[in-house]
Amino acid sequence: MSVYRSAITRYFLFAGLFILSACKEPETKTTATIIPVEKSPVIDSTGFFKSTPEAFVPEGLVVFEKSFGDLNKDGLEDCILIVKDTKKQNIIVDEYRGELDRNRRGIIILFKRDKGYELALSNTDCFSSENEDGGVYYAPELAVSAEKGNLYVYYAHGRYGYWSYTFRYGNDDFELIGYDDSSNHGPVVNSTTSINFLTRTKIVNENVNAEADSGEEVFEETKTKLVSRELLKLSGIKDFDELTLPE
Repeated sequence: MSVYRSAITRYFLFAGLFILSACKEPETKTTATIIPVEKSPVIDSTGFFKSTPEAFVPEGLVVFEKSFGDLNKDGLEDCILIVKDTKKQNIIVDEYRGELDRNRRGIIILFKRDKGYELALSNTDCFSSENEDGGVYYAPELAVSAEKGNLYVYYAHGRYGYWSYTFRYGNDDFELIGYDDSSNHGPVVNSTTSINFLTRTKIVNENVNAEADSGEEVFEETKTKLVSRELLKLSGIKDFDELTLPE
């Protein structure tokens, strides 16, 4: 009888151990699961990235011209918008030219990103209208373009020559790094000016041959050093017509 009880006891003991072993969770190695988290888009002054350049145009303005070019040297085509105001009080009737839209123009620069376009600069009132009074001649014609990482603001004035500003992106703005002009009398060049604001060098070439025809100019060069080290920023230019260059 004792042998029988001993066997029964061992049976229930082994059965209990088996059940406990079966109920125990198996050991597993834990590994961290890395879930890629998308970075929040950079917030600009108008909101988030936008899919079209026109989405950045403030209410009351319209796109006057649009061009593209890489302005921050990342291989992507950035966008330059020339915008124009639409205030009715600035539409006048000229005695000789009829109805003229004298609303001012400005510039919006957008960097192209993977998510769309990002606002880089907005100065929506820095250019006069295309219908200004040119006096005995027509008003200068504005052209804005991007080339080799630079932004060019170019004014063509026909027989009177031209002048242009060169900007480059830096310090979260577009800084004026160069200026060039040509003062002409018809096809004859009276003088040229070239300023490098990075090296602070100004070069003026004056034609000293007063009787010269085109191609017969004789230029005398004057080179000076600028005192100012500060670079003008495009965002701070209120009116290109009134712009004074650093000396």
